[in-house]
Amino acid sequence: MDKVYRRLNDQVEKSGYHLNPDVEFTKDLVWGLLANEQRYGYWSCPCRLSANNLEEDLDIVCPCYYRDPDLNDYGACYCALYVSDEVIRGERKVESIPERRPPKEQRDAERAEEKKRAEMMETTEFTGKLSKPVWRCKVCGYLCAMDEPPGVCPICKAKKERFERFI
Repeated sequence: MDKVYRRLNDQVEKSGYHLNPDVEFTKDLVWGLLANEQRYGYWSCPCRLSANNLEEDLDIVCPCYYRDPDLNDYGACYCALYVSDEVIRGERKVESIPERRPPKEQRDAERAEEKKRAEMMETTEFTGKLSKPVWRCKVCGYLCAMDEPPGVCPICKAKKERFERFI
């Protein structure tokens, strides 16, 4: 546990983010992430119900899609694993964070729309202005132009499956 916590903390700090300074609380969350990895095969948020289906749960794989807006609006992510600079400096307290995750029906509709868009992009011919497709990280919005999405986002460290074809 300590080794995983230290490794995660190092990665997070290098990315410009911060783990909750309450180390015992944070280790409990990391334990939940590890338990979910054993159950589902991925780091599903320990504070949300998993569908045990990576495609359905991509938005809640840590770091979740809602982390950055939650940090901006409330100073912490939904489960309070990540906290803002203001919280670290003691200028802001962690407060209750409302759930941003849309209801399942809305997520299903958005995934269906995303799939249609991806299929359309696969069949669309580029006019020659772009030599490579542009990929967008769904977690932090990072954009890159390359044949395939990067294995890991250089900004937020999200994995390849968290990228979508943007252009």
